[in-house]
Amino acid sequence: MKKNASMKSLALTTAAAMIAATGAFADAQRYTLDASHSQIIFSYNHIGFSTTYGMFSGFNGEIMFDADEPAASSVSVSMPVMSMFTGWEQRDNHFMSGDFFGASEADMVTFTSTGIRVTGENTAIITGDLLMNGITKSVDLDARLNKADTHPMAGKPWLGFDATTTLKRSDFGLGAFAPAVGDEVNVIISLEAQKAD
Repeated sequence: MKKNASMKSLALTTAAAMIAATGAFADAQRYTLDASHSQIIFSYNHIGFSTTYGMFSGFNGEIMFDADEPAASSVSVSMPVMSMFTGWEQRDNHFMSGDFFGASEADMVTFTSTGIRVTGENTAIITGDLLMNGITKSVDLDARLNKADTHPMAGKPWLGFDATTTLKRSDFGLGAFAPAVGDEVNVIISLEAQKAD
């Protein structure tokens, strides 16, 4: 009898845990990226003389956002390598050449979160797998939730985030001309996302 009662208690506890887990997942709301207001800006040192800037655009991706438990949220983003823009066509073409990406239209940069550590009321470290130039590395994004509110024009829930990180381009097989041209690349990310229909 005690054994049956114990088994029943275990079953009830397991069921309760499963319901709680399902409820926690249900709390995460799906948002899709607003490509028109999302970009990555990167910069690096050029032989000590200047700081050179560029950007990526053309985002696709989604955020599963859990407002009550931010650590349970997730993000996945992709963008075409050939969306890179530096403001000088010859440099853009060089980056797409065999010296660097050897890029084609189908080549993408992707980021998929693997964990989120909340560090403050609106801040977190988002750890994820960055795939670039055929190489995947784990990176940390120092992220801030700027705003979670109803968009005044779209009339639907909207999110805005900023994040920063520093990468070594040589980690991704893109280390040509280092260290004269800086190996470290500073990255600034700004994203908006809208509640999915």
